[in-house]
Amino acid sequence: MALDQTIPDETAIHDEVRARYAEAARSATAGRSDSAAQASCCGPDGSAAVFGEILYADADRAALPDAAVLASLGCGNPTAVAELREGERVLDLGSGGGIDVILSAHRVGPTGRAFGLDMTDEMLELAARNAADAGVTNVEFVRGTIESIPLPSSSIDVVISNCVINLAADKAAVFREIARVLRPGGRVGVSDVVADDELSAIERAERGSFTGCIAGALSFSEYRAGLAAVGLTDIELAPTHAVADGLHAAIIRATKPAVTPDASALPAMPTLPRPLEVTSSSCGCGSGVCC
Repeated sequence: MALDQTIPDETAIHDEVRARYAEAARSATAGRSDSAAQASCCGPDGSAAVFGEILYADADRAALPDAAVLASLGCGNPTAVAELREGERVLDLGSGGGIDVILSAHRVGPTGRAFGLDMTDEMLELAARNAADAGVTNVEFVRGTIESIPLPSSSIDVVISNCVINLAADKAAVFREIARVLRPGGRVGVSDVVADDELSAIERAERGSFTGCIAGALSFSEYRAGLAAVGLTDIELAPTHAVADGLHAAIIRATKPAVTPDASALPAMPTLPRPLEVTSSSCGCGSGVCC
């Protein structure tokens, strides 16, 4: 596989991700599952789906509109990971077609609220329709990027996300924003793709595309260090299943301390790698075909 080792700028990364997921939203709206993003859900051997609706329990899927299920492109079920409670305020980073926002709204009940943040207009429109079809009213969908969350500081009890942080152009900014919007004692419950520590950025890009959630993955050590640098504690990363050679879907948990530590006492933010552009990819996750 040929690689252009020039690192794309933030705007180029956002544009690429937005285009891929707008296509997926249009496909799900039409009742189809043939977008490039949906077709890239193959496993490391090219045979089994390791992303999307298959990772949700039958009972969860049965309570959702068909379009929400079709638009599911994640690598786990963060609503189960986060152990949501009644009355909590939940933020889903990269909420897509709204599947995790709708499930969160059910779990937090009428006294809670579920927010979905996405930068793709087509996904926001689809999510709003899906929430209406599901009959949930304690939801709010917000346009923006996860590097600059348009919500007040200390306003969220739980931050969830499903295979989206690996798509971020600036992951250090994402970690800082997560810590900012969380209330003291708030927590993180995320599903994401994480790489073995031994894999370089080039090796990650060789295993799949950026928009297929592979080339932008952080390593286990990088993820842990990034969360620690913004003051989060009780950090856990647990792999659940392989998505490519040396890359895994993983559950990530962390907590914001009740007392915010002094910034001078925190470890430095590591230099987190930015994704390389794949210029030739005839197969692999994110290419639109299974190998």
